[in-house]
Amino acid sequence: MATTTQPREASAGTPRPVGAGRERPVGGFELWAWLFMRISGLILLVLAVGHVLIMHVVDEGVGRVDFGFVAVRWQSPFWRTWDWAMLVLALVHGINGLRTIILDYVRPPGIRLAANMLFYVIGFMLFVLGTVTVFTFDPTTWPGYVPIP
Repeated sequence: MATTTQPREASAGTPRPVGAGRERPVGGFELWAWLFMRISGLILLVLAVGHVLIMHVVDEGVGRVDFGFVAVRWQSPFWRTWDWAMLVLALVHGINGLRTIILDYVRPPGIRLAANMLFYVIGFMLFVLGTVTVFTFDPTTWPGYVPIP
């Protein structure tokens, strides 16, 4: 399969073929958003694969994961930070991806703004809820808590 490329200057202003994707941004906010997606995707890959291996593959597998397991695991600041980083990166990565989709497919500026604001508000609410859950989790306040010897 042979492909040809054109210099960026020559392709400016000409319609792009369907399915060609977006060009890499040259500068400004879009370049930083583009770079963030690549870097956060790699970090998320490490965090998520590590999470799956540790939680579901190592030792006894998924059968050992229950309230007590999470309570013991979250006594360590390392695991709370790991889970919080995965939560934050996944939220921001996903919202940035939705923002890009909105930019690509929603033409009316008012609808574009409303859709983006909806995603930002939902993302912020999920961020606050997840952060509060991760950093204020105290198993001793839950009904039926049995101290672990």
